Amino acid sequence: MLINTLALLAGFVFLVFSADFFVKGSSAIARNYGISPLIIGLTIVGLGTSAPEILVAAIASMQGNTGLAMGNAIGSNIANIGLVLGTTALIAPIAIHSSLLKRELPILLAISIASYLLVIDGTLSRIDGLLLISGLALFLYWLARSAQQNKQAKKDALALEFSAEIPTDLSNRNAFLFAFFGLIGLIASSKLLVWAAVNIALHFGVSDLVIGLTIIAIGTSLPELAASITSVLKKEPDLAVGNIIGSNAFNLLAVFCLPGIIQPGPVDNLLIYRDFPIMLGLTLLLFFFAYSFNGSAKIGRVKGIIFSAVFIAYLGKVYLDTLIS
Repeated sequence: MLINTLALLAGFVFLVFSADFFVKGSSAIARNYGISPLIIGLTIVGLGTSAPEILVAAIASMQGNTGLAMGNAIGSNIANIGLVLGTTALIAPIAIHSSLLKRELPILLAISIASYLLVIDGTLSRIDGLLLISGLALFLYWLARSAQQNKQAKKDALALEFSAEIPTDLSNRNAFLFAFFGLIGLIASSKLLVWAAVNIALHFGVSDLVIGLTIIAIGTSLPELAASITSVLKKEPDLAVGNIIGSNAFNLLAVFCLPGIIQPGPVDNLLIYRDFPIMLGLTLLLFFFAYSFNGSAKIGRVKGIIFSAVFIAYLGKVYLDTLIS
């Protein structure tokens, strides 16, 4: 058990650093080739920050642990809003200025509802997986088009914040090295993480779904937590919310699709009737909290407490259900 725990911790540490290397290298390459910071931030960085979930889900699915893969996708979305945004708002209120983010939120809500409707029949089929990955292509196209329109119209707050974060001092050679070694590290650490997580699940006699929803989901959301807190402390609040919206959309379109494509099969009833509704409820809360009818929108400390309370209550529910089963 000690070896599995150490392997899990090592997997998380290497996963975080590898993801950072991969995002840094990929975004620097794109910037060096003249792609706008807003397009880079919305697409390349967005996919890059979901790379840990994507690789964990792919490896888990190939090994037949689809519960872990599905749990990671849905659990990460719950943790991103409940834990990450909740904690960040408690540290400093998050003001939302970007008009692009307010257009992204209804799309995230639509993606969340569509994903739920695909699995409400109790199965994630290969067709469901292909529909989700087709949705990813459409979403990336919409993001790139919206970023281009914003560039032509006026500078969006999110564009300015992305521009400040994307590296400008990396040569192509160094950027490719960062991206290459980051990708190698992501693959290796994901394999280690899945191996340790499955062993821990077997040791405690719990399902891989529970491990995916809790330990793995929280662990793969740690980079978003660090990035969001750093963003609000650096007075870049739109970046904090933008990272979460993008990550949650990619988790459904690029992560949740993988079990369906690689290993189609049944979906655990608890995921359908407990976890998905919690994710939808938190997404709906974020949708309403991100709009204001009397000035600029803000996710303040009271809203942060609500997010955090829902997340803690959800973890308690998962724990109680595990005891009962």
